[in-house]
Amino acid sequence: EVQLVESGGGLVQPGGSLRLSCSASGFTFSTYTMHWVRQAPGKGLEWVSTIASGGSNRYVDSVKGRFTISRDNAKNTLYLQMNNLKPEDTAVYYCAKSGPYWGQGTQVTVSS
Repeated sequence: EVQLVESGGGLVQPGGSLRLSCSASGFTFSTYTMHWVRQAPGKGLEWVSTIASGGSNRYVDSVKGRFTISRDNAKNTLYLQMNNLKPEDTAVYYCAKSGPYWGQGTQVTVSS
């Protein structure tokens, strides 16, 4: 059974940082492209970042230079390092893989 469990969200002031984690199980994590997507209050899903099995990555323009996606295949874990957070980054963040499969999400709130 595929399971994706996100953690690391919270309340942070503008300009602050958070690191999200996604623990994966039930599939061969190292061979899959993984994604982070988010859903802001009252809005639809927005793709944030992707990392391929080989490590190449892509980002939505609004987070380029601020967010970094990474993976630890030995730990079956996906990460999203988020720096210089802005109020518009407030959302529930999900990790995802093809299927599609999603986690339960972790809330990120950026507010002073």
